[in-house]
Amino acid sequence: MYNISIAKLDHTPRAIVAIGTDYNHGQVLDWHSHRRAQLLYGMTGVMHVEVAQGTWIVPPQHAVWIAADVPHKVVMLGVSTRSVYIEPEQSVRSSSCEVISVAPLLRELLCAAADLPLIYELNGRDALLAELLLAEIKAADKLSLLLPMPADEALRKSCAAFLQQPDIKQSTQQWAKKHYKSERTFIRWFKEQTGVVFSFWKQQACVTYSLALLVEGVAVTQVANLCGYDNPAAFATMFKRIMQYPPSTFILTHRT
Repeated sequence: MYNISIAKLDHTPRAIVAIGTDYNHGQVLDWHSHRRAQLLYGMTGVMHVEVAQGTWIVPPQHAVWIAADVPHKVVMLGVSTRSVYIEPEQSVRSSSCEVISVAPLLRELLCAAADLPLIYELNGRDALLAELLLAEIKAADKLSLLLPMPADEALRKSCAAFLQQPDIKQSTQQWAKKHYKSERTFIRWFKEQTGVVFSFWKQQACVTYSLALLVEGVAVTQVANLCGYDNPAAFATMFKRIMQYPPSTFILTHRT
């Protein structure tokens, strides 16, 4: 099925409903949730996915697992998706949300699933494809790409603004002053709100911000500069520390 809302197909009497959708650049899917769990796979472009706990910027060839009934918001930047909606009792991953890597077999299964009949036969090839698809979703590797966001409204606003224009040089003192706290109190408060220390959160934010730029072809030197780094080597070292591989590897693997 293609370019149709899951709302029209939600009660289809099958474990999975697969839909392919093409989005306009910058199209926003405002806060919503689904009765079924969803695997949202971006074949092209970059997705900004937000849940209460944080934000992902998801490069192409990755997918987001969104558990049933979890509110989420998505911004599509040149994205063509394949989504699989799964009945809650057939859910194959956690009750939280996570980004997963999409191996070649899973990618082909996601593409093939969109061409399945809506009410596919429960015996034979179509049923086996659906079963294998669920098994591959379950086996996919989780990636630590979630940028935790605070619950406090003022701090969340500051974090969202930083993510739009990160600057690794912004100091704890600057943020503490902005939020009318001492440095020591701010450090403790920030960790309580996000689960991570402020310095590490800034690095995560810079990586999150950089993913879309790197996919779009922006040079590492320019990305480093945009994130406030004095030289690309320092940025690359930080990127590798968080992602477990350097920007050059990410570019080779994910640029479309």
